[in-house]
Amino acid sequence: MSFRRLAALCAAAALFAPMSASAGSFGPARAANAAGVAHGLSAQQMKTIEALRQRVKYVFVIYQENRSFDSYFGTFPGADGLFSRPAAQTPGFTQYYKDTQGNAIPITPFRIGPSQIAADTDDVDHSHQRLIAKMDVTANGPQMDQFALIEEAKHYSSGNPTLQAKQYGELAMAYEDCDTIPLYWNYANRFVLFDHVFQREIGPSTPGNIAIISAQSGETQYGLHPSEGYTDNGSGTVAGVPVENDRDPAWGPFNPGDGANPSNEQLNLTFATLPLTLAGSSVTSLPASDPNASTDFADLGADLTQIAKEKISPLGWGWYQEGYDQEPTYPQGQNLNYYITHHNGPQYFGYLTNSAENANFHGLGDFDKAVHDGTLPASGGVFYVKGGFQNILKLHPANPLPAVQSRFNGDDDHPGYSDAQISEANVAQLVNQIAKSQYWAQSAIVVTWDDSEGDYDHVPPPLTEIGPGVGNSPQDFVSDGPRVPLIVISPFANTGTVVHDSGDQSSVVKFVDTLFGLKPLGTLPDEQLGAGGAAALGHVNFLPDDASGITDLLKAFDPDRLSGKKAPLPASYAEVPNRYIFELPQQTGFGCKSLGIVPVDYQKHIVNNIPSDFNPLPGTNPTQAKAHRIDARAEVMREKDPED
Repeated sequence: MSFRRLAALCAAAALFAPMSASAGSFGPARAANAAGVAHGLSAQQMKTIEALRQRVKYVFVIYQENRSFDSYFGTFPGADGLFSRPAAQTPGFTQYYKDTQGNAIPITPFRIGPSQIAADTDDVDHSHQRLIAKMDVTANGPQMDQFALIEEAKHYSSGNPTLQAKQYGELAMAYEDCDTIPLYWNYANRFVLFDHVFQREIGPSTPGNIAIISAQSGETQYGLHPSEGYTDNGSGTVAGVPVENDRDPAWGPFNPGDGANPSNEQLNLTFATLPLTLAGSSVTSLPASDPNASTDFADLGADLTQIAKEKISPLGWGWYQEGYDQEPTYPQGQNLNYYITHHNGPQYFGYLTNSAENANFHGLGDFDKAVHDGTLPASGGVFYVKGGFQNILKLHPANPLPAVQSRFNGDDDHPGYSDAQISEANVAQLVNQIAKSQYWAQSAIVVTWDDSEGDYDHVPPPLTEIGPGVGNSPQDFVSDGPRVPLIVISPFANTGTVVHDSGDQSSVVKFVDTLFGLKPLGTLPDEQLGAGGAAALGHVNFLPDDASGITDLLKAFDPDRLSGKKAPLPASYAEVPNRYIFELPQQTGFGCKSLGIVPVDYQKHIVNNIPSDFNPLPGTNPTQAKAHRIDARAEVMREKDPED
């Protein structure tokens, strides 16, 4: 046995000790649950879990892109939002950035809506290094007060800020509500909204798309192979773990704009994921289907043995991403032009891409067909769904600007290329398909987002992991980042509920573990060994979060519906009429009043201070002044009688 592995084993024994002072005092270590999901649960919780297992077989994860909780639900009634406390008690509520003369000026969160055509906004920076700078981590924890200033500073290099730079800074402080995204708010209002779910890694999309299947982004791989630690502070110039940037996977398919470019490849990821535990008793047969098994499965031998010992019957999984293969409404052979390579989390794992598990990679249209035809695995399982650069519904933005019409046709909600209303229409179409299918009666649908975009959110995240701190990387935190929304839809869900329990994207993994009785990834032996190796190097909590004390999403479910005391919610309760999908709210005026929801800022008569030079599209449509008055009709209608 090598010294490194011996040290890792010794460190693993103390893995669940409280965070040491040297690791930072900004947030508590996650409470460990080393014995699995049943450890420490009450009799009622166990009863709920058993009932859930009898009722739910299919988990659908509709995984959107790049929205902070406050930017979308910061004024949702009952949520921990922008105006839940006085401004002085709300971290980062008043921030300072510069005007074009270089003077420091204040800015507070402001609402954008139909007047600004808020469905189309440019992309702000959410790289690891700038996101942690926006969070402004001090000895007293994240202050959450540098979002405007750091974003503004990115867009000018010397002298005073340009107008465009100032407008980017302002964009980071904007928020929307049910007049811009009424379909999302409809689901949150009817079902369950979680308001303390954080992004697992402090960084862009790729880490979040990895964490949603693994509850980490490579912490245990770093523990086993310290030489593979990232050295570029997440800038994307160097491959490394934990993954903190958007480098492409080593295996295709690739968007032609990415290409098979070795200089932009991420490492082969070799830590455990849900697809392995879902394979159950058949997992040990997977290496035989992988021509690169000696490399791809090198760090998984003990994990595979442990998973097989659990004797779980194999369950299904799938990753359905727009553009992965030929889509029904795309020109023949053009699908990869609309495919976003670095959003496909499973594609980063050689043991999934190169083995028989590759059969579980699909395009978005394949999901439509599988649900319609009833061809998902009879065993049940978990199925991830993502959009892309275009939308198979063939919708177009309501904003008539030519640049927007050509650029904002995406449906995964990512600012800069996706229209928010097209994106929520895609979600509604997916939910409708599930609701109309045989799967609704046994389903749980999770709608969540992979990162917070770099937009302001006021809740300081728990800081639990410090990165490698080598090369050009400071020894800063890599987890957790700002909040993202999470909604649970199910015939067995509570209704009109906001859950305040803390979690991150690993909560989806923990829910799947709990539902199907899977061995948590964080308790598997190779992952424990990797976490021990990281601990020997001074990095605590470097293990999958599904074995920790984060929420398992069980509070989304109504025990009486699970037990049969109350009838399940009918499919019609979840369905959205087609007219609200294929006609965008910007065009119809469908919004808060239609839903009967009064956002908190209206309830409290908060003055909405939109900067006079605000522009939602400072890069796409540069302007000189008064960019926010594009179409005042809808806003005037709303402000005339906002509480009706």
